[in-house]
Amino acid sequence: MMTVKLMQGNEAVVDAAIKAGLNFFAGYPITPSTEIAELCSEKLPLIGGKFIQMEDELSSMAAVIGASLAGAKAMTATSGPGFSLKQENIGFASMAEIPCVIVDVQRCGPSTGMPTMPSQGDVMQSRWGTHGDHPIIVMSPSSVKEAYEITIKAFNLTYKYRTPVILLLDEVIGHVRERIEIEDDPNVTNEKFNLPDVNEYIPYKNVLNGVSPFIPFGLGYKYHVTGLAHDEKGYPTNSTDVNERLMRRLLGKIENNRDDICVYDEKIRKDSDVLIVSYGSSARACKESMKMLGEAGINASFFKPITIWPFPEAHFKEISEKFKYIFVVEMNNGQLYLEIDRLVKGFGKVIKVNKFNGEYLTPQYIYEKVKESL
Repeated sequence: MMTVKLMQGNEAVVDAAIKAGLNFFAGYPITPSTEIAELCSEKLPLIGGKFIQMEDELSSMAAVIGASLAGAKAMTATSGPGFSLKQENIGFASMAEIPCVIVDVQRCGPSTGMPTMPSQGDVMQSRWGTHGDHPIIVMSPSSVKEAYEITIKAFNLTYKYRTPVILLLDEVIGHVRERIEIEDDPNVTNEKFNLPDVNEYIPYKNVLNGVSPFIPFGLGYKYHVTGLAHDEKGYPTNSTDVNERLMRRLLGKIENNRDDICVYDEKIRKDSDVLIVSYGSSARACKESMKMLGEAGINASFFKPITIWPFPEAHFKEISEKFKYIFVVEMNNGQLYLEIDRLVKGFGKVIKVNKFNGEYLTPQYIYEKVKESL
């Protein structure tokens, strides 16, 4: 069964999160993500959930971590400056392997920048904002329907891989309203914890796929949680051998499961030597610009990573080798461009098409930049 609704992007995130089991939200209002907090404050109490407006972004992220450890399905939402403040605790959640979802509705920066203007300037911050080598999953929807579907997938992935999952919206997707069709019975895979024997549970066991099941406190399982390097039971250690095994497992559980984690959309045309790469709201403008390029005799292909980190590296390398020109279109000064350039170096010319002044990328602008570069 399908339900048809007119929804805003931020509203879709909230409804999907609740569908996926969200019952705890902590946050601090900040444009352009504020509707997510507002709607959670209205809707969560109606289903027995909890909403807390904390005193700042640091404490919001800490509250989400604590709630998740106590068995809640927890989420927070913010924008650029607030996302920066959350980074230390995002690192803690990565190291301690605590499931949680963080929504960053990007706005023009740096610093407090332009609160109501769109940007995609947090791509690298979402990957490397916290210190150290760490696993992370980052997903960027380009429509309200995708925002709904990817939010549910984010909750599935955060429990499956015990790592924070970041939803990277931009102001346009957060605020646009669209008619969407919603499945009444979405694929929510994380509704029940698979409980092992209480005496055999090892929370950070070096298992083959890298992930021991997450068991929240309150169910009889006792283990230590720390941001320090730790052994399989969670106890701090200064052993470099133990820490190396831990780090290899943390990184491997994401790297070795890219095919399961990565989601993308593409339209690869025969006899095309131009590939346009984009994501989020910029990807929508690209699709319109491709029509204009086609009318001008330029047969362009298209690739949209919905999972930005980890990037679908192997697949992208395979498809990109046939193209002479690869345009990376984004609302920043070239952040995903750096990843694309790294991947295709030596067999393709990578050209960035950008705006980073708070203006939206229009199809006409993209069309002109592509055409003048060929």
